[in-house]
Amino acid sequence: MTHSNSTAQVPRSRRTHRILTLAVIVLAVPVIIFSLWAWVALGYSYSTEERAGYVQKLSRKGWLCKTWEGELATVNVSGTTPQTFHFTVRSDSLAREIAKNVGKRVSLTYEEHRGVPTSCFGETPYFVTSLKPVQP
Repeated sequence: MTHSNSTAQVPRSRRTHRILTLAVIVLAVPVIIFSLWAWVALGYSYSTEERAGYVQKLSRKGWLCKTWEGELATVNVSGTTPQTFHFTVRSDSLAREIAKNVGKRVSLTYEEHRGVPTSCFGETPYFVTSLKPVQP
């Protein structure tokens, strides 16, 4: 009678093992795909550009994922509507440097990263990489 119990356990154990394996695959594959997508989107820039203007605002935003978000008022020709350039800063040290220059004219070098998967990495696709103060 013990023999029949042990043979009944083997198929149940295999079935449990298969279900657990399937569950791990179902959970792991989307995480791996998301991680690769984020790595590629953040690792390769679509373009590198530079903009000059006055830093209007820099703030730390987000509920769970805190990011540095800023605004640059670009220099305009008189009589035209002012333009605002929204940007994201990933580095805390660079964000502190930008914060010191709020209200001053600066030149920001940034990279455009298209296809970033969530706003946890930044609210804009424009990630500032350096700042140069501009003498008036």
